[in-house]
Amino acid sequence: MATENSLRGILCLLVLLLPSSLLCAAAAGDRGGEGGCAWAQRVKKEHRRRLVSTEDGEISAVRLADNIKGSYLLHFFTLEPNSLLLPLLLHSDMVFYVHTGSGKLSWTDDGELKSADVRRGDVYRLQRGSVFLLQSNLETKIEAQTERLKLRVHAIFADEKDGLHASEFGPYTNVRDMVLGFDKKVLQAAFQVSEEVIEELFIGIDTPAIIHGVSKTGRTLWDIETQFVMKLLRIRSFGILDSNKKSRRKSSKMFNLFKEDKDFENCNGWSTTVTKKKLSALKGSDIGFFMVNLTIGSMMGPHWNPKAAEVAVVLEGRGMVRVVCPGGQKETAAASCRNTSFNVEEGDVFVVPRFHPMAQMAFNNETLVFAGFSTSVNHNHPQFFVGQASVLQTLDKDVLAMSFNVTNTTLDQLLAPQRDAVILSCVSCAEVELRVMEEERQREKEEERRRKEEERRKEEEQARKREEEEARKQEEEERKRREEEEEEERKRQEEERKREEEERKRQEEKRKREEEERKRQEEEERERQEEERKRQEEEERERQEEERKRQEEEEKKKRKEEEEEMKREEEERKREEEERRKREEEEEIKREEEEKRKWEEEMKREEQERKRKEEEEEEEKKRQQEEEERQREEEEQKAVEEAKRKEKERRRREEEEREREGEEGYEPWGGQSVAETM
Repeated sequence: MATENSLRGILCLLVLLLPSSLLCAAAAGDRGGEGGCAWAQRVKKEHRRRLVSTEDGEISAVRLADNIKGSYLLHFFTLEPNSLLLPLLLHSDMVFYVHTGSGKLSWTDDGELKSADVRRGDVYRLQRGSVFLLQSNLETKIEAQTERLKLRVHAIFADEKDGLHASEFGPYTNVRDMVLGFDKKVLQAAFQVSEEVIEELFIGIDTPAIIHGVSKTGRTLWDIETQFVMKLLRIRSFGILDSNKKSRRKSSKMFNLFKEDKDFENCNGWSTTVTKKKLSALKGSDIGFFMVNLTIGSMMGPHWNPKAAEVAVVLEGRGMVRVVCPGGQKETAAASCRNTSFNVEEGDVFVVPRFHPMAQMAFNNETLVFAGFSTSVNHNHPQFFVGQASVLQTLDKDVLAMSFNVTNTTLDQLLAPQRDAVILSCVSCAEVELRVMEEERQREKEEERRRKEEERRKEEEQARKREEEEARKQEEEERKRREEEEEEERKRQEEERKREEEERKRQEEKRKREEEERKRQEEEERERQEEERKRQEEEERERQEEERKRQEEEEKKKRKEEEEEMKREEEERKREEEERRKREEEEEIKREEEEKRKWEEEMKREEQERKRKEEEEEEEKKRQQEEEERQREEEEQKAVEEAKRKEKERRRREEEEREREGEEGYEPWGGQSVAETM
C-alpha cells in the first residue's frame, strides 16, 4: 500500500511538471504561430468591488482578465430573507447560478411575463433586453428543515456570439431610473394619468436597488413591482389591454444541478456541466456552466480546454490550483507567462484561459467545491494527461517516449497504473503544492533580496567611484586654483612694476608738458600780439579790397547778365532751328511712310512675304536714323557744353589775372588805381 501511495504521489508531481511542448504545438497551430501566453488570475473574496449595500442585501462585482480574449464580469447578488431586487433591464445576456437560499424570479420574454421559483443549484440564462426582478423567500426548506437563508446568486454577463464580454453601458440598468429620467409632463402625457400619480412616482426616487419585501400597506412589493413590469410590458407591446384581463404569465422550470445525473462521479468526487443540450435557455449563447466537487485529498486531473476558458468561483472549502504556461515560461513585452500555483478558498474567483493545462487539488482535511462559467461549450472536450481518458494513451508510444526522452519501459511503467479517470486520489498533493509554492515565493523573495542587495552594492560601488572621481576632480581643481593664484600673483607684481615705471614716465612727461606749456604760452602771447597787428592791417586792407571787389562784382554781374541774355537768345535760336528741323524730318518721314504704305498696299496682294521683309528693313532703317539723330543731338549738346566750358575757363582766367594784378598794386596809368580810372 505504501508503495502504491508513493507511486501515486510521484505520478501527481510528474503530470503537474509535464513538458509543455505538446500543448504549445496545439496553441501555436490554433493562433497561427503567435507567441506569448496569459496567466490565470485570481480575485479574493474580500477584494470584490461593492456596488450596492443595504440592510436588505448587497451587490458586488469582480472583473478578471485572461490577457488573451479580454475580461470577464461577474456580479454576486446577496438578498436577505424576504428582500426584493427591484426591476432591472439587461444590456447583456446573463447566465446565473443559485448558490444558497431560495426565492422567486420574474422576467419578460417575447412580450410575456414569466416567473419561476429558484433554489440552490438552479442554472438559467436571461437574454439581453429582458426586464427581471428577484425576491428571496423568508424561509428555505432543506432536507425537512426550514432555515432562514440568504439568497445568493452568481451571474456572468455576455453579449451574444461575443464571448463573456459585457456591454459598454454596463450589464443592466434600473428600470425606475430609466422611467424617471423623463420630464414629469412627458410621463403624464405618455401614461395618460393625473399629475398626482406622476408625483407619487418621484417620491421614491432615492429607493435603493434592494429593499424589504413587504410594503407599509401590507401588500408585498413583489406584487407591486410585478404590476409595474406588466404596465411596462403593455407599453412596449403597444397594446391597449383591458385592466380586468389577467396578464399572460407563464411558469418556467429551472435546471437544477443537484437533481440531475452527474457527468462523472467516483469516490474522489464528481463533476457536471450544463450545456445547451441540457438547458434550452442557453441556445444562441456560447456560455456554459460547470461544477466540480473534490473530496479530501483528491484532485481534478491535469487537463486543458481546447475551446473554452473557465471562470470559477469557490463555493466551499479550500484547495490549490496549478496552471501551466502552454508555450513555456516567457517574459515578453505583450504578456508574462509563467507556471503558477495559488491557493483558493470560499468566495475566491479565478480564471484559466484556454490551452492552459490546469489541476485543482483539495487538501487532506477538507473538500473543495467550485463552480463557474465557460466561454464556449460547443464541441469543447477537456483533454486529460492522465487516467483512462488520457490523450497520452492514444499517442504512439515510440513517439511519446522520444518526446519525454525516456525508454519505452519507463513510459509503460508511467502509463500502466492509470486506472482512474478525471478525478484522482492525490493525498497531500495540495499540501506539497502549497509548500512548493511557498518555497518558490521564498526563493523569489530571496532572489529579490539578493537582487536588491546586488543593486545596493552596485549603487554603493558607483557612489564610491563617484566620490573618488569627485575627490580627484577637487584635487585637480585645487591644483589648478593654486597655479592660477600663483600666476595671478606674478602678473600682479609685474603689473605693479609696470605701473611704477609708467608713473615715473608720467612724472617725466608731466614735467616736459609743463615746460612745453610755458614755452607755448610765451609763444602764443608773441603770436597773439603779432596776430593783432596783422589783423588790424588785414582789416584795413580787406576794407579797401571789399570796396574794390564790390565794384568789380557789380561790373561782373552786369557782364554776366549780358552773357546770359545772349545765351538765352542763342538757345532760343537753336531750339527753333531744332524744332524746324524735326518738323521737316517728321514731314519727310510721313511723306515717305505714306508713299511706302501705298506701295505696300499695291504689293501686298502679290508678294506678302516681301512686304514683311521690307517692313523689317524699314524699321531697322528708321531705328538707325533715330540712333544717328540721337548721336547728332548728343554731339551738338557736347559741342555746346564744351563751348560753355571754354568760355567759363576763359572768364575764370581773366578774373584770376585781374585779381593777381590788383594784389601786386599794378598801376598802368601813372600811379592811379583801376578803381580811380573808372
